[in-house]
Amino acid sequence: MAPDANRAGNGASTSGTSKDEAVTKKKIESEDLSDEDLALKQQLELYVERVQDSDPGLQKVALESMRQEIRTSTSSMTSVPKPLKFLRPHYGTLKAYYETMSESDLKKYLADILSVLALTMSAEGERESLKYRLLGSEGDIGSWGHEYVRNLAGEIAQEYSKRQGEEAPIDDLMELVQQIVAFHMKHNAEPEAVDLLMEVEDLDMLIEHVDKTNFKRTCLYLTSSARYLPGPDDMLVLDIAYLIDLKFEEYPNALQIALFLDNLQYVRQVFTSCDDVLRKKQFCYILARHGITFELDEEMVTDDEDREMLQDIINNSKLSEGYLTLARDIEVMEAKSPEDIYKAHLLDGRASAGASVDSARQNLAATFVNAFVNAGFGQDKLMTVASDSTSSGSSGNWLFKNKEHGKTSAAASLGMILLWDVDSGLAQLDKYFHSNDNHVIAGALLGVGIVNCSIKNDCDPAMALLGDYIDKEDSSTRIGAIMGLGIAYAGSQNEQLRYKLAPILSDPKASLDVIAFTAIALGLIYVGSCNEEVAQAIIFTLMDRSESELGEPLTRLLPLGLGLLYLGKQESVEATAEVSKTFNEKIRKYCDMTLLSCAYAGTGNVLKVQNLLGHCSQHLDKGEMHQGPAVLGIAMVAMAEELGLEMAIRSLEHLLQYGEQNIRRAVPLALGLLCISNPKVNVMDTLSRLSHDTDSEVAMAAVISLGLIGAGTNNARIAGMLRNLSSYYYKDTSLLFCVRIAQGLVHLGKGLLTLNPYHSDRFLLSPTALAGLITMLHACLDMKAIVLGKYHYVLYFLVLAMQPRMLLTVDENLKPLSVPVRVGQAVDVVGQAGRPKTITGFQTHSTPVLLAAGDRAELATEKYIPLSPILEGFVILKENPDYREE
Repeated sequence: MAPDANRAGNGASTSGTSKDEAVTKKKIESEDLSDEDLALKQQLELYVERVQDSDPGLQKVALESMRQEIRTSTSSMTSVPKPLKFLRPHYGTLKAYYETMSESDLKKYLADILSVLALTMSAEGERESLKYRLLGSEGDIGSWGHEYVRNLAGEIAQEYSKRQGEEAPIDDLMELVQQIVAFHMKHNAEPEAVDLLMEVEDLDMLIEHVDKTNFKRTCLYLTSSARYLPGPDDMLVLDIAYLIDLKFEEYPNALQIALFLDNLQYVRQVFTSCDDVLRKKQFCYILARHGITFELDEEMVTDDEDREMLQDIINNSKLSEGYLTLARDIEVMEAKSPEDIYKAHLLDGRASAGASVDSARQNLAATFVNAFVNAGFGQDKLMTVASDSTSSGSSGNWLFKNKEHGKTSAAASLGMILLWDVDSGLAQLDKYFHSNDNHVIAGALLGVGIVNCSIKNDCDPAMALLGDYIDKEDSSTRIGAIMGLGIAYAGSQNEQLRYKLAPILSDPKASLDVIAFTAIALGLIYVGSCNEEVAQAIIFTLMDRSESELGEPLTRLLPLGLGLLYLGKQESVEATAEVSKTFNEKIRKYCDMTLLSCAYAGTGNVLKVQNLLGHCSQHLDKGEMHQGPAVLGIAMVAMAEELGLEMAIRSLEHLLQYGEQNIRRAVPLALGLLCISNPKVNVMDTLSRLSHDTDSEVAMAAVISLGLIGAGTNNARIAGMLRNLSSYYYKDTSLLFCVRIAQGLVHLGKGLLTLNPYHSDRFLLSPTALAGLITMLHACLDMKAIVLGKYHYVLYFLVLAMQPRMLLTVDENLKPLSVPVRVGQAVDVVGQAGRPKTITGFQTHSTPVLLAAGDRAELATEKYIPLSPILEGFVILKENPDYREE
């Protein structure tokens, strides 16, 4: 019988004309039906006759039997149920007869049956199934089976949009939607219920239908579909998910949605709704990882001692301790020297021959490598050597192996080595403040900022130390202090700093570089805040610049500072973007691209990607600079989700083939941002190819990006590529410098750190981390003038994105607790039936463990219950009261 399914399909477009019926009849009769089927067919034909009988009693019996037949017919998924098939020829007859019947219960009964028959019979777009359903009895729709309900849902969606257009009433539809949603939610088809409610724009109905058994899957579907919805729908969907999570006390998830929406009211609400101090500690760890400044008050935590402890967690004062616990556990505490990273002995003769010369540029590279590799470990072999040893004060020696501005980076590297450890950091940096060399002081100031990065402190040491240096005469000291404040207070929206820094922007005596760094610092401090006063100040500064100043390389940081204020804030940028159209034409387009790409960063907005690609497709004169930020913008917008990311990588490949030189220089940097700390093989190969490009700027960008995609992964393949490049470019000091920086990045924190701004299963984007990355990449758009010039310390902006890529489980007193966990590749389980495995290819380790890009962890023991559904960073475990030792 199976072939008949296709025939059923072919006839479905006829709406019951007699000629087609005759043909269909013949087709069916010409087949050899088995005795059972023949009997069934005759039976059904008899019912059809009886339904048209004048005696209502007979009609009722016939309809009842017909209904019984249709409901009990089981069918395989591939073929049409038999009763439906045999009733097909009579669909027209029954429809015609229905029209002649008088209003009665029987008429409604028949309407129900016609509604089901319409499932296979009605013409495309007629929506007959829905029509007869609305005319039929108010019975339970689920009893007709799942396929019928799905078909109805589809027709309701079409009917709804038609009625919205005509502004017709929709109450009868909504009643039906109520029934369908209830049916779907009962039968584990949450995604279908959500889809239907999105179509009829009534997601609020969902809240009353979710229960303890299905709310998790519903919320998972809502949050993951939000990525692909156009605004403002995406925000509505997340709002509903947030309310459902609150209703079922799934607070950590609610908190993550609140952070995604950047809604501090919601964050407060999570704290006030939950009354378990232990769970609040976990919220604080989530907030600390996200890197926002948040003050707890009495309403959120009543007890003073508790509040102080929780605020400590939010301020990240435990970060250094946790990171060093991880380092001890993995046994990588021993300091590494730059030579350990370069591994020159693995190369053949020629490279190592050139390295014996002690050039300032090579020493500067070694300074950065040393800082990146030993970041946060508190000890290294260049800067922190114990002074009582025979080489007394050798840290001083290394400092003076660098020339002028090189000393700034060298002194600041001490801050990087002591990252997150504020007390000993300030103590060790103190000696540089007494130097008479302005460059050293500038480095010490920047070092103070780096040590305090993402750590908040009640006594604000950074403000106290750096505040006095902002208005010094010497511009290098000023930049050190300003950049230090920008890094230390990123995302804090600190008013006091605005009063201190904003006047510098309009100070006629300040040099351009000081102004540029001030704009960036303000952009970082007020990242994503849309603060009007700061925006005004930067806009006026841009308007005041002379023609010659606009041509300077550092001017590109001014529009970026403005863009950071609107990071990820979408439409809020529009007013500022309008103002930017009045700027000098030299910088107008540059500003426009930068603002657009920052405002839509991390949103995955396809239209904006198309817009930016459009700007990249134009072939322009040499002088145009705006295509660089447009290319970076593509990466910033598309990094939001995996599909967009893959597509962006392909689009960037095309730009490489067809784009002008200024586009090609930005493509490697964009690839570096898309796969940051996530070395994808195809991207690695592209960058490896570009690192031998004839245009040295493209090659430099590609080399730096190899460092970015491998940042903190210790990836052996990238390390090998970079070693080979170091021997290939042994005569070219600029490129060799870039290779060294990249080598330092690949071994960032000896492989314990990541630069990825996304966390919590790639759901949340930390604004300060992204801001630091973007700033560094914008500076790399003009390598020769900025990174290879005297502003190489812009590389330290990366510190904003550095985070330990660890899972550290702690007990209820926040002491490290070692438990077995399974770590494997994360699997997307949205909308899958049953309880699918969330990770694949796992290995079991005991915590603390490292998580690579795309990894997920789950506990391998029932003994403890984690207080956060996503095992990343610090996770508090509480003992499972139901656990029994075996």
